[in-house]
Amino acid sequence: MKYLLDTNICVHFLRGKFEMDKILKEKGLENCYISEVTVLELRFGAENSKDKDKSHKAVDVFLKGIVIVPIYGSIKKYAEEKVRLNKIGKPQNDEFDLLIGVTAIENKLILVTENKKDFQNLLGIDIENWIVR
Repeated sequence: MKYLLDTNICVHFLRGKFEMDKILKEKGLENCYISEVTVLELRFGAENSKDKDKSHKAVDVFLKGIVIVPIYGSIKKYAEEKVRLNKIGKPQNDEFDLLIGVTAIENKLILVTENKKDFQNLLGIDIENWIVR
């Protein structure tokens, strides 16, 4: 199985929460990917943190160990889904989530997120939540 990790999963890993390090090891880091959008969100979070240098270094280390999936190949799917969702009265208001979701679909990856509801209306998406609260 191959997985696209949503930003919230990466943040939990970076903060050492929910035994995410053990879960990633079990699943195999070689089977886990992130979107370029997640990189953007992680960088924003690091820049916005109290200890920018420490946060950026943690992101740097994380990024060295994971494959980053470009969004370019998912742009057509993004447009199709955005129009479809608007027509059925379920617009996706978070552009970043929509891009992450269609990137998972286009690359045939299972999206791992704690926010399943943010992606549930996307056609063809496969979602898992590895967080147990």
